[in-house]
Amino acid sequence: MERLNSSRVLEFVLLGLTDSPKLQIFFFVTFSIFYLVTMLGNCLILFTVFSTSQLHSPMFFLLSNLSLIDICLSSFATPKMIMDFFAHHKTISFEGCISQIFLLHLFTGTEIVLLISMSFDRYVAICKPLYYSTLMSQKMCLGLVVTSWMVGFLHTMSQLIFVLYLPFCGPNVVDSFFCDLPLVIQLACIDTYVLGIFMVSSSGVIALISFLLLLISYIVVLVTIRDHSSIGASKALSTCTSHFIVVLMFFVPCIFIYVWPFTNFLVDKILSVFYTIFTPFLNPLIYTLRNQEVRAAVKKKISNHYFPVGKTTPRYTVRGLQRS
Repeated sequence: MERLNSSRVLEFVLLGLTDSPKLQIFFFVTFSIFYLVTMLGNCLILFTVFSTSQLHSPMFFLLSNLSLIDICLSSFATPKMIMDFFAHHKTISFEGCISQIFLLHLFTGTEIVLLISMSFDRYVAICKPLYYSTLMSQKMCLGLVVTSWMVGFLHTMSQLIFVLYLPFCGPNVVDSFFCDLPLVIQLACIDTYVLGIFMVSSSGVIALISFLLLLISYIVVLVTIRDHSSIGASKALSTCTSHFIVVLMFFVPCIFIYVWPFTNFLVDKILSVFYTIFTPFLNPLIYTLRNQEVRAAVKKKISNHYFPVGKTTPRYTVRGLQRS
């Protein structure tokens, strides 16, 4: 905290996505809808999984935790971005900027490990079905989730400590709608190019290695699926396909942004929007629409809410004059 107080920069200016008034109104409406649907969709998955006994399995336990992370990931910067569309001077305090960096790397690091855990769950279920109940026990699932958050916390602390000890005394303009490590490091009053490349690229390398491991695991699963029955293979293929779509949507933007840091391309802003807004928005849609068990459970919850058992609807005669 002493280091924070000694910093000359008290706030940062966020340039946002655009300075066009018409585009700002369009983005305000669009991202407000996306954020609302993201919250409702992921909350619906959480409620459905935890309130449906048929979904109390390792896969859906990990899925519900993914929804929780998506809620957090879409909330660390999106609400401020939406409000800033009508702000003439978009600023964020130094502490707020550091908090965004902390939360971003916490949630992304946690999601990386959780996606690996979900891949491991599918590998065991398809390639080692006889050992599934033993390997994917309740204790094991809880351990995977706790490990995900611990790894995310350690990762974000390693990045944050580096930023806290940098002197910020001059420029304070961040060319984005939130604070991120590559953008903030460039504003330091010392030459951080070499050290910054190493620190920021480490996140990209971690994402790249994790993506390659996940890709190999899914290839092994797909090869194994060929030996299953047609019905079982179709169901496993559908599940793995939805998982891999999520992996692609999450990892590709991260790899592009962090493997080549310190670039001011417009595509960086687009990719930032993609993995902080679009990916959390699409995850519940992918899992809800592609997974028959989740879809059936959601329909049952809705039908029970609006048409509870034991409630009869009024019947009318042919003439419509008498009601029984």
